[in-house]
Order: sequence, then C-alpha cells, then structure tokens
Amino acid sequence: MTVAPRNRWLVLTAVILAFLPVVVDMTILHIAVPSLTVALRASGTEILWIIDIYPLIMAGLLVPMGTLGDRVGHRRLMLTGLTIFTLASVCAAFSQTALMLILARVLLAIGSSMIIPSVLAIIRQTFEDPKERALALGVWSTVASAGAAIGPLAGGFLLEHFWWGSVFLINVPIMLVVLPVVYLFIPNRPLAAQGSWKIGHALLLIAGLISTVYAVKTGFKAGPSVWVFGVLVMGLALMAWFARLQIVGSEPLLDLSLFRKPAISVGMLMAFVASGSLAGFELLLAQELQYVYGRTPLQAGLFMMPLVVASAIAGPIAGKLAGRFGLRWLGSAGLAAAAAALLGISQSNIGGDGIVIGCLMAVLGFSLGVGLLASSAAIMGAAPVEKAGAAGSLEATGYELGAGLGITFFGVLLSTIYRSHFSSMAGLGPDREAASGSIGEAMVIARQVGGTEGEAIAAAARTAFASAHGSVLMVTAALIAVLTVVVFVALRHENVP
Repeated sequence: MTVAPRNRWLVLTAVILAFLPVVVDMTILHIAVPSLTVALRASGTEILWIIDIYPLIMAGLLVPMGTLGDRVGHRRLMLTGLTIFTLASVCAAFSQTALMLILARVLLAIGSSMIIPSVLAIIRQTFEDPKERALALGVWSTVASAGAAIGPLAGGFLLEHFWWGSVFLINVPIMLVVLPVVYLFIPNRPLAAQGSWKIGHALLLIAGLISTVYAVKTGFKAGPSVWVFGVLVMGLALMAWFARLQIVGSEPLLDLSLFRKPAISVGMLMAFVASGSLAGFELLLAQELQYVYGRTPLQAGLFMMPLVVASAIAGPIAGKLAGRFGLRWLGSAGLAAAAAALLGISQSNIGGDGIVIGCLMAVLGFSLGVGLLASSAAIMGAAPVEKAGAAGSLEATGYELGAGLGITFFGVLLSTIYRSHFSSMAGLGPDREAASGSIGEAMVIARQVGGTEGEAIAAAARTAFASAHGSVLMVTAALIAVLTVVVFVALRHENVP
C-alpha cells in the first residue's frame, strides 16, 4: 500500500512527534538529578542506575526490535512502543522510590527501542521519491540533534515551575496526540520475509552489560568482595558468550566480522568515546551547577546551551568539512580539540569564568559532534554495500553503549575522587561517612542534620565535588588525547571519504 501524497507529510509529522520525546528523554533527566536525589533520597549508585539503565537496555534491544518490526509490521510495533512509553512516563513521574524510577526507566527504554527503528523504517517506506526521502531524513536528523539540545533547557524550565516528575509527565499529552494520528494515518504494509528473531542474543548482551556495570559500580562504592568479583566474572562471561554466538552463528544479531576493518574498529571507538564523553560531561556539569554553585535547574539548562547547541549543529558543518579535508584529519582534529577543551574547563572556574567556560563548552560540543560524524563516516564508508544495514546497527549500538558506559565511567571516577577528598576533611561529625558517598547524599544528610554541622557537611561536599570535577576532566582529556593519536595512525592507509 502506497501512502497518498496528501498524507505522507502528515505521516512524517506523526513519526517525528513520536520520536521527539524519545530523544529528549536521553538528556532531560540530567538537569533533574539534584531534585530527584533529594525527593527520593537516592544514593549516588542509584542515581547512576537511573541514568544508565536507559541507554544500556536500548543498546541491547535496538537491533532485535528493528528485526521484529520487519516481522510484525512497523506500524504495530510503533503503536506498542508508544503505549509502553506513555505508561512508563506516568510510572516514572510518580515514582516513590529510586527502585521504582529505575524500573520505569527500563520500561521507557523498551518502548523507545520499539519506536526508534520504526520511525526510520516508516520514513523510508513512505517516501518513495529519493529527493523527498532525503528531505524527510534530513528533518529526522535535525530533530534528533535538536532534541538532545532541548532536553536540558526543557528540563530546567519544567523544574523551575513544577516537581521533578514533570520531566516525564510532559511526554503524556504529546503521546496522547501522536497515538491516534499514528493509528489513523500510518498504513499497514506487507511484512518482510520471515527470519529468525535473536531476542535471546539481545537479552544475553543486556545481562552481561548490566552485570559488569553493577560489579564496577558496587566495587568502587563498597570495595572489592567475593560477590562483586563473581558478578564481574559472570558479566564478562555472558558478553564473551554473546560475542562467540555472533561470530559462529549463520544469522548474527551483530556482525562482529566488520571489526576486521581498521576504519570500522576506529570508527566504533570514536563513537563510543564521543557519545560517552558528551553524556558523562553533561551529567557532571548539571550536578555541579546546581549543587556547588546554587544555580536553579533553568539557569543550569541555559548555561549548558553552548555545549548542546554546538554539538547539534556540528553534523551538517562537519559533513562539508570531511569532503574537503578528509576523514583522518577531521576526526583527529575534532578529538584533539575536545581534549584541549576538557583540559581548559578542568582548569577554569565554572562559577566565575562564564564567557570562557561558554566558549570552551561550545568547542567541546562541536568537536565531539565532529567526532560522532567522523565515526559514522568511517563505519559506513568502510562497510561493504551488502553489509550497510549491519554496520548501521553496530553503529547505533555503539552510540547507546558509549552513552551508558560513559556515564558509568564519569560517575564511578567522580565518586571515587569525591570520596577521597571528602574523607580527608577534618572537623566533620559522625555523619561524614554517610555523606561521603556522593554530593547528592551529602546534601540530603546536610538538610536532615541542619544547623552548623549541616552547613559544614554541605560546604565540604561542594569543595570535594569541585576538586573531583577537575580531576575527572583531566583524566578524560588525557584519554581522548591518546585516542587522537590512535585515530591519526590507524586511518593513515584508509581511503574513507
């Protein structure tokens, strides 16, 4: 069935509206972390899980959900995903505990993993004319970039006027409009040829990732133990099993043989680091602005605009630069600029050097956006034509894994350094140990204790967090600098446009 010409732009509007809350949800929560930490009395580890669980679940489900859409129909899959996403948004908004919010975020990820591949499939099915399809995909790409930029600002505005749950509840009226539009105007289409659905492989990957991340977070938080070591071994074993199934299977979920091409391996590494650095830095900055410098959520969202806007506009500009200077030079220059920007921010006063920090954040956002574009060009340019779909799936998985594990890296490193700085401070009472877990926990305890002791705990937490922030950014800058050299050397023989 072909979509009537008069309806195809309405179809595009419907799927874009469905996609917008999904992409906004990836960044909007960063601003809400301080508010929900106090409201739910969440520990530092629980906060990391609230943020992390969304991209980790998405990383494992995007590919199999795309395959499922081919089997049952992308319209049906999108309607199911929209329904799950709507219900999960309500559950998240009214969560009473951190565990409830984590479980709601799992449901949000499941719904999102159904919506995202369906959006792209429906666009490609609806627009048969290549020029119109390119325009439609350009609109989708712009919304994807703008959504990430809107997230912190929208979150700040909502938290300025409502409670933290509003960042989730805002999805509901949008979905109530989108659901009937999708139902009425997106047609049923003939299903693709039936093939095996590798949901078991996806669950294996998710279990391995979550076990490994849990062991890392718990090990740094509570110290090594037999239990933590056992969970770590189990997680690594599950991921090794997943990798083996992909290598020996006739119909793998992810075609890992593509990693034999250096450009694809380097491209995946760039995607992993760039998306992880962007997500981790946004989360760190949102907490520092509100906890340490007392900014309101809206003020924090506005402060972060140079970072997110620059990253959003980097793609189209970098696409033109890549054709002129080549991928090797563009990717290396982008990573080098990101390392320099992180180093500069680590040595600056976020509370006082507003213009300098704004410029450095713009450089960081743009350079990481360039890195993401370069990674995509490397992966898709080196992939054989017959494996373009597999390469795209691998790339999407890399982005989500990078975001999830980047938040873990930033969070664990920040927590470790923060605890060390906080514990070294003298003059604090018996609540010091409990407050050393994270700055969020420290602020909750400071409010409970009150008086001079409470003020001392809060002041010590702010000082420790600011010191830890600088150390984390310096370590990250060093790692990206090393990656710059790796990219420059590894791509020297690759003919990737």
